[in-house]
Amino acid sequence: MRRFLLAAIAALAIWPSSACPGGLIEGLDWNHNCDAAHCDTACCDNRGLDRFNLCGLLRPSDDCFDDFISPMIDFVFFEDPRTLTELRPIFVHHRFPNTLGPDNIPAGGDLQLYALQFRLALTERLSLIATKDGYIVDGSEGALDSLLDSGWADVVAGLKYNLIRNVETGTLLSGGFTYEIPLGSERALQSVGDGEFRFFASAGQRLLDGDAHYMTAVGYHVPVDTSIQTSSIRWLNHFDVRVTNRTYLFTELSWTHWTDDAEDGSALGVAGQDLLNLSASNVEGNDLVTQNVGLKYKPNRHIEAGAAYEFPLTQFEDIIRDRWQFEVIFRY
Repeated sequence: MRRFLLAAIAALAIWPSSACPGGLIEGLDWNHNCDAAHCDTACCDNRGLDRFNLCGLLRPSDDCFDDFISPMIDFVFFEDPRTLTELRPIFVHHRFPNTLGPDNIPAGGDLQLYALQFRLALTERLSLIATKDGYIVDGSEGALDSLLDSGWADVVAGLKYNLIRNVETGTLLSGGFTYEIPLGSERALQSVGDGEFRFFASAGQRLLDGDAHYMTAVGYHVPVDTSIQTSSIRWLNHFDVRVTNRTYLFTELSWTHWTDDAEDGSALGVAGQDLLNLSASNVEGNDLVTQNVGLKYKPNRHIEAGAAYEFPLTQFEDIIRDRWQFEVIFRY
């Protein structure tokens, strides 16, 4: 059913604009490149978002910030502040540390995640976002091998609203929330408790006339049932430089601070980072900082491909030894 819905969304995204007579603004070129270097008045005033199809049910992405690229680190939580309509296949190869927590519980091995995010611009400021789903392939060792198995990930969906959008200064600010729906496989350490709410704000700033960009986001994650899930806050940062017309180099930082334990959890000393839901009773006050370095290739405004390598900077590693991430974005 999930695959059918995603296929339907993709079909709607490419439906001809003529399906809704009058949907196009006269005189606007759909193929124009409206970025920092040449964002014409018609585009920026109308945002290109009145050029919708399906009689207003689906709007294209805001193309006055096409010089930006989307962040990759903590992709479930780090939300691009732009209003976007896109499909985003993601592959993650994640390696576990050899030991976990203060008791040095034997671990090791890895997992792979195959995921597909989507975002739909409902209005020129409001977006529907689905940031987590997919299938987890388990290759863990040690104590994790007895806890984790292959299975479906939970589904995370919510809404994002663009609060500030200044084309002249290249400034963006958005806020929103998501809810993790416990639909995943328990054997994959998903579907724990009654789900989790996440409240976030994200911002972006154009630098060097569009040849560099900065993004930042903060979020608070609170479970419905605090007795079996931990609470945390996150601060995420992204910086990129455009080295050619189509190529970007970037680095990103993620800081996670656990504010509350799971009251009835186990003394694992780790909480599962952004992949697993580990019910831990002894993670309050822990801090995890990771960094990635990566490359993105953006041949046009509709396609964006990236690769990144992530590693921990703090002595406390939670469940990450390192991680490779690859993605392709198909943007409307």
